[in-house]
Amino acid sequence: MGRRDDAHAQAPAHASAHDRLWRRDLRDTFRCAGALLVLLLVVDHLTGHFTLWRGALWLALAVLLFVVLYPARVRAGEGWLSSRGLLRERRVRTDRLVSVRCLDGISQRMVLRDELGGRVEIDPAVLVTNPDLWHRVSEDSRRSLASGTLTCGATALRRIAERVERETAETVFKVSGLE
Repeated sequence: MGRRDDAHAQAPAHASAHDRLWRRDLRDTFRCAGALLVLLLVVDHLTGHFTLWRGALWLALAVLLFVVLYPARVRAGEGWLSSRGLLRERRVRTDRLVSVRCLDGISQRMVLRDELGGRVEIDPAVLVTNPDLWHRVSEDSRRSLASGTLTCGATALRRIAERVERETAETVFKVSGLE
């Protein structure tokens, strides 16, 4: 196998940074799916239309909502970033990035690609709310920029850096009472 397979087949080293809010987001996902299920079952029961088949349908709908809302678990270590969904984990070498793009739409996404073919798509808010995660990605992306592999995305990284700095400053002002 080639270089790409060897680099991405290895399990990443110890994660030095991770999304601290992931557990809370997962708990909220369970709560939303559970609340929908309970609401649908209660409405069916109160209207007298509850059947076993309808209960199974409502359960399937709640499971579908859980799958759609399931938060990706973002972790990073020296030279890598990973995003783990329900079924698979995607990794990218942050010290060998080729492009970083921010996609606007209903929800903002940040797409990172490395020279080995790795691709990770994350919510930029994860980097903004986790400065240690951002620091790890920023430090490694600077290496990519210095080595010349990062040809597209310096502007996107600068915008995220400005957003992280703004959010951090606002937090410091709030904590110190200087709003």
